[in-house]
Amino acid sequence: MASNKILAICQFGGDFIANSDGSMIYSGGEAHVIDIDRNLHFHEFVSEISDMFNCNMDLYTIKYFLRNNKRTLITISNDKDLRRMVDFNADSTIDVYILKRVESKMIRSVVADSGTSTDAITAAEGEATPDTAKRLRITNGWDSLILGVGQAFDSSKEFREALHKYAIAKGFVYKFIKSEGPRVTVVCSAKDCPWRIHASKSSANQDFTIKKMNDTHICERENSKQSHRLATQSWVASVIKEKLRQTPDYKPRDIANDLQREYGLRLSYHRAWRGKAIAEKELHGSQEQAGNELPWLCEKIIETNPGSIAILQTTDDCRFIRFFLSFYASLNGFEHGCRPLLFLDGITLKAVKRWKLLAATAVDGENDLFPVAMAVVDAETEENWQWFLLQLKSALGMSRTITFVSNRQNGLEEAVSEVFEDSYHGYCVLHLIQEFKAELDDSWTPELKAAMLDILIRAVYACKADEFNDCIDSLKSESQELAEWVLSMRPQLWSDAFFKGLRYGHYSSAAAQTFNEWISTRQEPSVLQMIDMLRCKIMELMYKGHDSSNAWTDILLTPSVTSKLEEELGKARSFDVVCSTGNVFEVKDATTNVVNMETWECSCRRWQVRGIPCPHALAAIERSGWCIYDFCSKYFTTECYRQAYLLSINPIADPVHSTSLVPFRAKRLPGRPKRKPVEPRITSKRAVRCSKCRGYGHYKQTCTTSI
Repeated sequence: MASNKILAICQFGGDFIANSDGSMIYSGGEAHVIDIDRNLHFHEFVSEISDMFNCNMDLYTIKYFLRNNKRTLITISNDKDLRRMVDFNADSTIDVYILKRVESKMIRSVVADSGTSTDAITAAEGEATPDTAKRLRITNGWDSLILGVGQAFDSSKEFREALHKYAIAKGFVYKFIKSEGPRVTVVCSAKDCPWRIHASKSSANQDFTIKKMNDTHICERENSKQSHRLATQSWVASVIKEKLRQTPDYKPRDIANDLQREYGLRLSYHRAWRGKAIAEKELHGSQEQAGNELPWLCEKIIETNPGSIAILQTTDDCRFIRFFLSFYASLNGFEHGCRPLLFLDGITLKAVKRWKLLAATAVDGENDLFPVAMAVVDAETEENWQWFLLQLKSALGMSRTITFVSNRQNGLEEAVSEVFEDSYHGYCVLHLIQEFKAELDDSWTPELKAAMLDILIRAVYACKADEFNDCIDSLKSESQELAEWVLSMRPQLWSDAFFKGLRYGHYSSAAAQTFNEWISTRQEPSVLQMIDMLRCKIMELMYKGHDSSNAWTDILLTPSVTSKLEEELGKARSFDVVCSTGNVFEVKDATTNVVNMETWECSCRRWQVRGIPCPHALAAIERSGWCIYDFCSKYFTTECYRQAYLLSINPIADPVHSTSLVPFRAKRLPGRPKRKPVEPRITSKRAVRCSKCRGYGHYKQTCTTSI
């Protein structure tokens, strides 16, 4: 970096608009320029912005985009974040966005007719009285789109769009008398109403011009019962498409309410449902089109990040099957800087309904999540897990024995033992707890449920068989069946007393939560967008880890481990320590434990299980005047942490479309497609009445009443 300085263009008061490819464009507001260098503190930056825009920055947050990524906003909340932004964009210009912390109640609608033109207009959301609703409608100005004879349009299409909006604003329904290419004649659909308009292409300048118009209406304007006729299904779809992209669970009832408030049109539930169905079909089509760039993405990942693995598998007819991705920076970091411990998770993403994410994640020296490999598949099945593990094994090279932790479901138990023969495979404690809670029915009081759960957790952490048996006895005293259920769950897979692998005190992962936070829920992304979001997040994660470790110049162990050891050392100072030999000690607290410094073992077994000295070992270390750091696993050292984040993930420029792109076809969702909306809960249907006996519920032909 030449000067460690950037020019920040601070944007305030505008709004983001999402494009079809998931990227965002900032529109409106005002902008000012600030010089930022690496020595500027965050609070100084915030103060300057506050003075510049005369705003309370407690109500706002500051964000920016990474280079070549207009999809994911990065938050600036402290000095480190500010320095990272300067480092990312040294000696260049960057846009910085000041956004409200609490999302304002605004709806971004794209108004279009027949899916052809768009006008981005913002309308306030919330309760509205009839008077305020008129002011809130975005149809203001539409009643002047048709002015009279002589008005020219660029094309017949533009004239039709203007006429449709004009009719909505004026509140009448029209029909076409003539609808040819160069000529259009339209009349009011009300009987005997003289309103009429005729437009045709001008021979002089090729404009589409209104030639005749009778602007007189003698009919009543559209009442609420008929006004839905102005909103065709395709028109509704074009209006709600962008909102549906950002909010996939946009309900038909909400669609009808929004259109009534914004356009003054009353739609039935069925019309709103059909419009949503058309919009979803169009959106899914655009998502499948986005998948055409997946082969290109594979090539670019391998080209820009040598050693990385990106595998796209399709059928013979180019139907998407699955996608595997592992960056070389992650593989190298796991091999040289992370414990030989991998968590396998099948993740259902909140923002993505059509795909499953399979992930293999590790933990770094700070006990934070470290992504190693991932795959996008259509379902979490044994076949997909086996394929994923085969790719993972090929990527890792298997230079050491790995301990796996998973829920052991969907074929994982068999797949891991088959692909990684010499590995250990533990059961995820989080899933064990969830199953345990399901065994506690309503006959258990909340207090007793909490007590039973506490006993189970103590059984998980128990490092010796007698400690585990004490927990089982405690369960038996309350419920023999519950204790037997715990034993049936194979404690050798999850209790420290019996599990043979090394988990270093980690029993489950936060991968599902982390990946869901990484994937935006503002819209349902395509496979390409989802992979790109994850790529950017992992790229940022690798940079943050590298940047953080460079600041640890005066410590040998990572900060979290150093803090934990200091806390436990305070407890250890009260223990009695008796030296047996130069390396063997007897340490007494509530019990008596034997510590062997040469083999890194304590009779409590916590040192062996966690990889860092237990309180008994700490007491012996301090008694002898040795250095604590010499008795910790290398995976907790700052040097190992730096190795984990040593390499970076290189960015990828925007795609250059190629004619060699493979057509992408998504797998069809299971089940028959819905053709009809769900029947409303409350329906009003006219009862069948017999013309013979005047009774209800049957016809004359089936009437059994004798007259």
